[in-house]
Amino acid sequence: MTGSQKDQVIILGIETSCDETSAAILVDGTDLRSHVISSQIATHQKYGGVVPEIASREHSLHLQPVVQQALDEAKVGFSNLSAIAVTHGPGLVGSLLVGVSGAKAMAYAAGIPLLGINHLEGHIYANFLHHQDIEFPFLSLLVSGGHTHLILFEAHGQYQVLGQTRDDAAGEALDKVARTLGLGYPGGPQIQKVAQEGDAQAFKFPRAMLEPTSLDFSFSGMKSAVLNTLNSAHMRGETLRVPDLAASFQQAIVDVLVRKALMAIDQTGVKTLLLAGGVAANRLLRETLAQTLAERSVRLVSPPPLFCTDNGAMIAVAGYYHYLAGDYAPWTLNAVPGLGLV
Repeated sequence: MTGSQKDQVIILGIETSCDETSAAILVDGTDLRSHVISSQIATHQKYGGVVPEIASREHSLHLQPVVQQALDEAKVGFSNLSAIAVTHGPGLVGSLLVGVSGAKAMAYAAGIPLLGINHLEGHIYANFLHHQDIEFPFLSLLVSGGHTHLILFEAHGQYQVLGQTRDDAAGEALDKVARTLGLGYPGGPQIQKVAQEGDAQAFKFPRAMLEPTSLDFSFSGMKSAVLNTLNSAHMRGETLRVPDLAASFQQAIVDVLVRKALMAIDQTGVKTLLLAGGVAANRLLRETLAQTLAERSVRLVSPPPLFCTDNGAMIAVAGYYHYLAGDYAPWTLNAVPGLGLV
């Protein structure tokens, strides 16, 4: 190890919560030296969604090669690492166990700290990799396949969940509707692609807002409205345009997300909103938020689309701040599939 490397904080981040095996090497919180992702999308597409048993098996096959590639590309070895950060929840239990077990073994053998990272926190911290000037306090709108949250951050490690979905997450609803429309997996990107050829005003799907001041979300009724529309048309012998259905449903999802985000901004008075999670890559959501927030002089921060989906870099960034705080995980760290933010 060189003298300069001794003074650096070098984190290996590992992500295996669902169907992406990913590892990254991050130096001093912002210098991403390597980033490797082994995707299982092609494997699961034939089933229309992620098969947990297959996902965990694929992680077992690819974790070691992915980690080694990340180390090689960054030109470092285990002896150069300051710590290893790994997702330990939420996610698929089998997938999580592969990552956690591997990270524990690597960290113990190398004699370095282990950092247990909440997958949701990782998504939010992906923004810190690309925007070093983020100031507290800020709001985060976290929108993914399994979660939809509005979170107020006062400082690193100090946050409060202001609202979350009471049923389906936004990404989950998009996936289910995409499957119903025969668009395949993953659903969100397919909905976005087809919607470009559709009329977002063709169908008036509901926008569930719940109680007047509530920051919680509900998307199951919106999903059911699409199914009911399709069933009614089938009974009448009608054929509906899929692009119109996709565009109208996507618009309804985005409308609710934006309106709830604005409510949270009004209630808290913050001037920065961080967008995070897989659905954060949705073009309509990003463009609508950018325009709406600019009118209110509120800053929108979002990572590049590649870093919206599951990746090891976001885990390494979150791990960096845990490392600085001395928040190390015990060797008894385990997978927690239902891990919450608080």
